Amino acid sequence: MNQKEVEVLELIRRNPYLSQQEMAEHLNMSRPSLANFISNLMRQGKILGRAYVLPEEKTVICIGGANVDRKFLMDQPAQMGTSNPASVSGSVGGVARNVAENLGRLGRSVKLLSIVGNDPEWNLIEAASSSFMSTELTKAMDGLSTGTYTAILEPDGEMLLAMADMKIYDSLTPEYVAKNESVLLSAAFLVIDLNSPLETLEYVRRLALINNIPLAVIPVSAPKMERLSDNLAGISWLILNRDEASKYLQRSIDSLDSWHQAAEQLLARGAEAVVITGGKDGAVAGNSDGIRHYHSMPIEQVADVTGAGDAFSSAIIHSVMDGQEFELTIQTAMVNAAKTLESNATVRLELNAAQLQKELEELQ
Repeated sequence: MNQKEVEVLELIRRNPYLSQQEMAEHLNMSRPSLANFISNLMRQGKILGRAYVLPEEKTVICIGGANVDRKFLMDQPAQMGTSNPASVSGSVGGVARNVAENLGRLGRSVKLLSIVGNDPEWNLIEAASSSFMSTELTKAMDGLSTGTYTAILEPDGEMLLAMADMKIYDSLTPEYVAKNESVLLSAAFLVIDLNSPLETLEYVRRLALINNIPLAVIPVSAPKMERLSDNLAGISWLILNRDEASKYLQRSIDSLDSWHQAAEQLLARGAEAVVITGGKDGAVAGNSDGIRHYHSMPIEQVADVTGAGDAFSSAIIHSVMDGQEFELTIQTAMVNAAKTLESNATVRLELNAAQLQKELEELQ
């Protein structure tokens, strides 16, 4: 392709619904010249049909958090009210960003749609993420600060306390997201976390429902469950933990029976498939075919719990896109979560599709 053809293709990629006259004006060329470029691109197979629809890329769009994570690992069990010796490490994180990196490492085409500050934290996130996802839909805004997450971990890696500065995501509005509606409509899968405001969740849910686009919703924490509406229609996969499910349903989940009942309630509200995780107790998952309890995978030693839930969710999306059956999908997610728990990294560095398949086969 020559440079003009590249410019035409990129304009169509951003908005395939423009008329030829609108495109010609945007590119500062005559409409007949544009028509010639479009004809050439059609002959090359770069665009398909009269509507200029781009070839299917099987792209996943992850909407939500992109943060800088800091972890303090204490040398000894916590003593409140005094200074505790600890070692500190930093990495990039955010639920949507972590899921995007997992999927990128698994070979998926992924785009991250988030909002960040025009600051060094975003530069760090972009540098660490760009090998695994496109960040073209994420905008850096002056006057706002990129999200930060700080976790305090006990010596065994279990989380004692976490703090998050996520005010920036109040600006992740439906209007901000809707600027990329044509891109969302062409996605093979949508993923959104609850860093997004309720109105944005509703906009994406309705978009997925009306246009029959698979959608996974992944909560961030129990306090943010208020951002999920009572109507779950349009959500293909709702993936949450027991605390989040308990908060959302306003009920206790303290037995296997109540765990199953919680999943039933979520399905009754319209979700197509539901997974409620329970750490070492495994997970309860189901759809219209039924609900069952799945045992967790064996773990040699927990190195860090951060990122395990995101690894679980991303493996579900990867498996669904591969057309795997429900039970194998949950097992694959269990494996990726277990291996991530054994890693010091939020997204394990050795992850790829072949490695995940090998690990799954070894545990079956």
